[in-house]
Amino acid sequence: MGYRVVVAGATGNVGREMLNILDERQFPVDEIAVLASRRSQGSEVSFGDRTLKIQDIDQFDFTGWDMALFAIGSDATRKYAPIAAKAGCVVIDNSSLYRYDPDIPLIVPEVNPEAITGYSRKNIIANPNCSTAQMVVALKPLHDRARIKRVVVSTYQSVSGAGKEGMDELWDQTKGMYVPGQEVAPSKFQKQIAFNVIPQIDVFMEDGSTKEEWKMVAETKKIIDPAIKVTATCVRVPVFVGHSEAINIEFEDFLDEDEARDILREAPGIMVVDKREPGGYITPIECVGDFATFISRIRQDSTIENGLNIWCVSDNLRKGAALNAVQIAELLGNRVLKKG
Repeated sequence: MGYRVVVAGATGNVGREMLNILDERQFPVDEIAVLASRRSQGSEVSFGDRTLKIQDIDQFDFTGWDMALFAIGSDATRKYAPIAAKAGCVVIDNSSLYRYDPDIPLIVPEVNPEAITGYSRKNIIANPNCSTAQMVVALKPLHDRARIKRVVVSTYQSVSGAGKEGMDELWDQTKGMYVPGQEVAPSKFQKQIAFNVIPQIDVFMEDGSTKEEWKMVAETKKIIDPAIKVTATCVRVPVFVGHSEAINIEFEDFLDEDEARDILREAPGIMVVDKREPGGYITPIECVGDFATFISRIRQDSTIENGLNIWCVSDNLRKGAALNAVQIAELLGNRVLKKG
């Protein structure tokens, strides 16, 4: 016996990826409904070898459905998630709307699966920010061994994190660089993204941090340990898919780089590729389409007493969004609903 599953936002990048991953991982689906706004009603999306017709989310009745994977943004989620939850359908939300609500669990299954029991308070589970998700997968096994005091992270985030509009802007600007008179002015991003990097993701806050940087701080504390100090600099780079992070970690106890490498090799969801030779590391283009979070360049930081540096790369549309949501659905099914 399987589940009745809803995917809301099925026409977007993340929604389509959710459908792909549900099929790839053979999630036990008895029935599936794909939703979007009224303007997409009747259009089609693929689910394995099946073609599904989009339904209007405004007209959809969530009664009798087990779980709904939401990829519709905060504004639409604010309207529709309470409706689904009240109807008894557990919402797994990819937006930032509920991540900081103390009554709603924020889950990365490799890191804090025990938090799943908190879903019943509001029938909603939050999916973390893409940059946070891959980082905490790497941090948690190291934290269990040596207790992390402080994290300094610099991100190199692909344009797909800004949706299809971000990907289109990079593509159009890149083409326009080679055709005189067809240059494309910035629209989705604050400055030109082609052949450039932009040290701003989301809006600025009063302390000079951006909202994206604040998210990494707040979410790491909620998911792993509120005592961890985190400082982040988040940068948009001209890469289509795949987020990269340079992470500096300060521990309470000494952790040798070789032991850290062994710990990470055994940790769930992680693939270590760390050869000290040219090309002996993973770059974002190599992680696209993969489930793993890749760790490379593990090395001691000699400038502090108990420090390590690591390089972390993952497909942000997968682990940073759709994959993590499906893993939460699997966790919900295995530990709570228990139908499949």
